[in-house]
Amino acid sequence: MTPRDAPNTFADEAAPLAEDERALEAFDYPREWARIAERPAPVRDEARLLVYDRRTGFVAHQRVRDLPEYCAAGDAVVVNESRVIPARLDGVKAPSGGRVEVLLVRRLGDGVWSALVKGAVRPGQRLAFGDGGEGEVLEPDAEGRHRLRLSPDDAAWLDRVGRVPLPPYLRRERDDPSAESVDDRERYQTVFAKTDGSVAAPTAGLHFTPAVLGRLADGGVETIAVTLHVGPGTFEPVRTSAVDAHRMASEWGEVTPDAAERLSAVRARGGRVIAVGTTSTRVLETAAADDGRVGPWRGDTALFIRPGYRWKAVGALLTNFHLPRSTPLLLAAAFCGRAVLMDLYREAAREGYRFYSYGDAMLIL
Repeated sequence: MTPRDAPNTFADEAAPLAEDERALEAFDYPREWARIAERPAPVRDEARLLVYDRRTGFVAHQRVRDLPEYCAAGDAVVVNESRVIPARLDGVKAPSGGRVEVLLVRRLGDGVWSALVKGAVRPGQRLAFGDGGEGEVLEPDAEGRHRLRLSPDDAAWLDRVGRVPLPPYLRRERDDPSAESVDDRERYQTVFAKTDGSVAAPTAGLHFTPAVLGRLADGGVETIAVTLHVGPGTFEPVRTSAVDAHRMASEWGEVTPDAAERLSAVRARGGRVIAVGTTSTRVLETAAADDGRVGPWRGDTALFIRPGYRWKAVGALLTNFHLPRSTPLLLAAAFCGRAVLMDLYREAAREGYRFYSYGDAMLIL
């Protein structure tokens, strides 16, 4: 099967939740646990790494640079090579001059984008952006988001005018929405970012350096890239009181034939697939057959992984510390159990780990 032959949308597969995992409030935790990282670690791989072994209950406090110590020859580390675009645009409505803020979510083609717009707009509304850019609000898309026709619609213009779409919980963003630093342009991007399309970083990948990737390779551990363009499906909060009622917004992803072939070789030699981040995890599980084989795939996925999910391909998970009641938190809970995950978060809080996008990481073996 080629990527073009694969089904376009993947429905989620989950077993019924346990009674203590049905309510969203079961995936909450005290906000004082979360010491929010306002800035990234001075050196990417100096971020802290909480290691947990599901078989033995072993817990260790390390650094991301120590990751190769927990990998074996024949394993594969799977990363998301999607690149964050400067998707936040400040504009004004014509002719009133009222301000709007636009978050470009997904290019639909022919200069048309699916977008989130802060500020009242209607179909036919004209918008003016910096450097001569203009926009026209069209009818909403199938998921209820605004559609926006941009002119010009090219990467060079967007790079000049757009801002890095930093998470809204950062205080510097709340105090000054234009508080993008030069550092953010480089640090809110992974070292293996390649394909434009994400409006939020695949944050677990932010910790990697060429040195860590080199040490993995020296130890016989492959690095394999997949793509998931991060959009609202990843970062929109769960708002339903019952976990099962939540529906993910779809996001575009791909496993190339080359990546699938390499993943098959990992499986054949008995190696582990170590997913870097919840986005890589969702791509792998979307593309995996029931027996765990990952084939070529390209399309949209709305896979919502939560406790009760039947794992197929992923054998270990490296992930950040996530917001309460969020889909990435639920995915991590599905991998090691809700009660265990809450214990690990409590441990991280005691040890002073930094949480969220620019924060530290955990490795679940």
